[in-house]
Amino acid sequence: MVQRKRKLAEKLRDKYKLVILNNETFEEKASVTLNRISVLASISLVVIVLILLTTALLIFTPLKEYIPGYTDLTVRKEVTETAFKVDSLETVLAAQRAYIQNIQAVLSGTVGDSTGVEEESPVGQTLIAQEADLRVSPADSAFRAYIENQDRYNIQRNIPVRETGTIEEQTFFTPVKGIATQHFDAQARHYGIDIACKKDEGIKAALDGMVIFSGFTTETGNVIAIQHANNIVSFYKHCSVIFKKVGSFVKSGEAIGVVGNTGEFTSGPHLHFEIWYNGNPVDPADFIRF
Repeated sequence: MVQRKRKLAEKLRDKYKLVILNNETFEEKASVTLNRISVLASISLVVIVLILLTTALLIFTPLKEYIPGYTDLTVRKEVTETAFKVDSLETVLAAQRAYIQNIQAVLSGTVGDSTGVEEESPVGQTLIAQEADLRVSPADSAFRAYIENQDRYNIQRNIPVRETGTIEEQTFFTPVKGIATQHFDAQARHYGIDIACKKDEGIKAALDGMVIFSGFTTETGNVIAIQHANNIVSFYKHCSVIFKKVGSFVKSGEAIGVVGNTGEFTSGPHLHFEIWYNGNPVDPADFIRF
């Protein structure tokens, strides 16, 4: 047994010569002396280097994403955050749905009926439980109908100004402060007053009212028109910017636009302001000091 071990150790130490010869002249070009131990050591070193290189490529390069079952930490974080957001949105959506259904129940007079609320929504069940003792009386129904009919087909009800009286009794707010460059002249078809002022000066509403026009015309540029109580309409022309849309309710003195130089009928930054009463133009200077 000992002799076999010695023979194996001797074989591992036996030296071999690796020679590279010219096939035609048999001339020796190169030679290397090797033994079995050095060959095994060299092969092991090469294998270790290859393993280290492969590991480095998988760790420090995007190649790791192609490994089956591997998930990027960033993607995993985004998925987790998205799951939390979805869960929160579902809770908010359930609460909003229950709130809307309860409002519908109140408006329809079926407050005590919980059939319109989803049973799986704890928020809806809580709201219904809080309102279960409410009952709609005939007086309450009559009052609700009266309030609904008050605002129907009458936009003037939403304008908080006096609906009686003449135009002379109204208190107008000065739209802009400046110098009048052209006055009211009905014969020349100049139905308003031109006020020259600084560029980008804010334009204010003369009275409380509702916007009935807000748009652009070729001649007068950006225009906004407001319907007031007592059949009074005011126009603001050549604006550079308009803040309000049709249907918007404005207060007296509220900013509705910016002075500009838009339209063909203009020669500089100014506001062309008109007041119409009962379908006829009136001189704004008779009611407002600019």
